[in-house]
Amino acid sequence: MKKNWKFLAAAFLACSMMATACNDDNGNGDPDPGLSGEIPAGTTLSGNITSDATLTEGSSYKLSGGLHVKAGATLYIEPGVELVAIDDETPDYILIEQGAKIDAQGTASNPIVMTSELKESGAWGGIHICGRAHTNAGQGVLSEIGNAPYGGSDDSDNSGTLRYIRLEYTGFALDEEHEANGVSFYGVGNGTTVEYLQAYKGSDDGFEFFGGSVNVKYLVSTSCSDDSFDWTEGWNGKGQFLVGYQEAESTLGYDCDCLMECDNNGNNAAATPVAHPVLANVTLVGNNSTAGTRGIRLRAGTEVELYNAIVTGKAKCITLETTETENSFSKTQNPSKLEYVSMSTVLDSENGIYTNSDFAAATGNATDYVNALTDGYVGTIDGGKILDDSFFTAAAYKGAVRSDSDWTSGWTK
Repeated sequence: MKKNWKFLAAAFLACSMMATACNDDNGNGDPDPGLSGEIPAGTTLSGNITSDATLTEGSSYKLSGGLHVKAGATLYIEPGVELVAIDDETPDYILIEQGAKIDAQGTASNPIVMTSELKESGAWGGIHICGRAHTNAGQGVLSEIGNAPYGGSDDSDNSGTLRYIRLEYTGFALDEEHEANGVSFYGVGNGTTVEYLQAYKGSDDGFEFFGGSVNVKYLVSTSCSDDSFDWTEGWNGKGQFLVGYQEAESTLGYDCDCLMECDNNGNNAAATPVAHPVLANVTLVGNNSTAGTRGIRLRAGTEVELYNAIVTGKAKCITLETTETENSFSKTQNPSKLEYVSMSTVLDSENGIYTNSDFAAATGNATDYVNALTDGYVGTIDGGKILDDSFFTAAAYKGAVRSDSDWTSGWTK
């Protein structure tokens, strides 16, 4: 049966507030020796990893409760590993603490799969990574799950490598302030490598960024019931080849929220450093175009540069909210940009500072997304702004995927 997260919330939060006590002893008052070395197939993982540990290629493991990778330790996960969260009354999640690393590298033909015995959205809590990069959330902030500190001043901080991983049925919300996603990036630095990840049928966000400077590439968020992508607290990383897809409500069985929900800081829109991700080659397909539904929701002071994107399946494909966010599109320096963006509706401006007319006049934009789906569409970036950046792969087309070079094939659902 599906876990009753509301019933569990009080007990789980109480444990999270005493994370050290919950994780640092073995129940008999003795220090928890933790997990280390090559861990045998079939092991149930829980508690702490205090020194390097390896999940071996092709093996299957269980997950019960919180698995915390402690500072100085690295969790290695080899190709083909299957990690299955147990269907019981214990919230399951993986947390990489500040100073720890995860090195989880599958392949396109042999991905790492993290799933649950219960094949329903919200069955377990996904991955949480806490780094030492900037946020604008102030001092002493803690992760929503696991209560681990995050943030700092090292934007080049390295929390490891995530590559070719499929995360299924993640994303519960204990309450409005404590939510688990497919992957939650807390102040993660750009020394971390993140590419080829899928969040599949989660009950919260697919991927969420709490500040930090981490760069991401080749991400797929499929039918996550809240937002496909979410950022807040000053994230200013880069992203390319991002897919947000929501299966039709009639077959999926539930509605989904935004394709991207984008904030600088919900409590202080002017907080610095200001969120300013640079994103290219994005395809976003929603599953509910009834009145009021939103695709990309830009608000709470966020800035953004978005290039070569396709957005459809929502009544309002792009909305601009708050004067701080709208002003970022209209200042003399124009820190925010929408270029070579095609969508199936007109842009919606809450305050009328940056309007649909402004959007239509910008380079390469259109409210005719159908023509953007043609393979071989060529878009350019003025002055080579994106293509001159070593992070971005040259891709002269709109959207994230072309049929003659489908990077999602073989490892995603």
